[in-house]
Amino acid sequence: MQPTKKIGLLLGPLLFFLIHFLPITLVSDKGDAVIAIAVWMVVWWITETVNIAVTALLPLILFPLLKVMPIADVGANYGSPIIFLFFGGFVLALALEKVNLHRRIALNIVKLTGTTPEKVVLGFMLATAFMSMWISNTASTVVMLPIAISVIKLLIDDKDGFTKGDKNFALSIMLGIAFAANAGGIATVIGTPPNSVLIGLLENQYNIQISFLTWMSFGLPFSILMITAVYFVLVKWMFPCKGIVFTSSANLITEEIDKLGNISKEEKRVLTIFAFTVFLWISRTLINSIFPGLKLSDTIISLIGAVALFAIPMNFKKGDFILEWNDTSKLAWGILLLFGGGLALAKGMASSGLVALITDTIAAGEFNILFTVSLLIVLMLFMTELMSNVALVAVLAPIVAGIAIGLNIPILNLLIPVTMASSCAFMLPMATPPNAIVFASGYVKVKQMVRAGVILNIIAVCLLILYYQFVIPLFF
Repeated sequence: MQPTKKIGLLLGPLLFFLIHFLPITLVSDKGDAVIAIAVWMVVWWITETVNIAVTALLPLILFPLLKVMPIADVGANYGSPIIFLFFGGFVLALALEKVNLHRRIALNIVKLTGTTPEKVVLGFMLATAFMSMWISNTASTVVMLPIAISVIKLLIDDKDGFTKGDKNFALSIMLGIAFAANAGGIATVIGTPPNSVLIGLLENQYNIQISFLTWMSFGLPFSILMITAVYFVLVKWMFPCKGIVFTSSANLITEEIDKLGNISKEEKRVLTIFAFTVFLWISRTLINSIFPGLKLSDTIISLIGAVALFAIPMNFKKGDFILEWNDTSKLAWGILLLFGGGLALAKGMASSGLVALITDTIAAGEFNILFTVSLLIVLMLFMTELMSNVALVAVLAPIVAGIAIGLNIPILNLLIPVTMASSCAFMLPMATPPNAIVFASGYVKVKQMVRAGVILNIIAVCLLILYYQFVIPLFF
């Protein structure tokens, strides 16, 4: 076990006992208990001493024991509708991956963009970002990486060897894939877990609903702006790849597509169900206005898509289905538990008066609103370089909501940009799985990722402040 994990294993419960059994009361008996539990969870989440999903189970044990909430109330958070929305999204992603449809879509996007070096980088970025809107950014990166390495090897094996321009191209394509995976997930509710943690908090605590289409209306433009910034910073500024001539990259992409063969019956069926689900998500508000008694929700639509993949047979006589329950062994069950733990922690903070205390403290002070908002965005963005973004949002989102109420600004105006900031980690390999995957390829050094990442982090902060000021108020 790593030293940091050993320290975290002991430090988490130690701090819990120290805070809980302090001779003085910090807030209230309940409030102090929640602070102690939150500190324990944060220490374990930061050090990753145990799996982050295991840490998320602590409220189920400690809230009832310390009389913060009955176990039935705590457990309800682990069965929140938002968790089932993401479960449905996971199942759709699982089907795309099982029939290899995600790879076919990605390769065809790359083929469409062209074969000059800059266009190849753009193609890989667009393909990765599009996939990350629907499947995990880890999966989309894993799909694109071997194809990108094959293209890089074409340059290593050509007549002039691996030149400086070739190395810049390798850097651009590797970092482009990782950064596009991070930015692409921001576009949809199911694209990245922090988005769903926020949606769950808003529904559970404030009875505020954000539809799939509404989120996409401001999330997709942000993703496009961020991906554009990534492209220009990498290809036009930091690592220009001029003077490179590809002789066979088009052939390579075509060969990869040919290996997949003609689109199969299974792929067509998954594509139909996937397209139908997305259509329902986008047109839900219109459908509900035409049929007011229907009351379709994004979660119900997500589950319709998921159940269809298990229940619609490929061959009625043989009883073959697109997905079998055994396929769910690959599902990210831990993330669903993490959502539940985050929602339970938020509920505990609210019910114990912690959020109200933060609200009153902020309201009593004379804080510059724009400075405070900017500071929170910077704090979230740079902290997510060091710890799980979904765990970070689970802990900080209720606090940020309290700050927004204390500053007398709409909570969505602040919570949305701060949550989006958690997906803009471009600096360090350990910040996100895509960063770590491309770093492991051997074509990227830490200092190179940091150089480009710092610039992109600053651009992301500026964009998010503009979103707070001008964009989010247009929607809510």
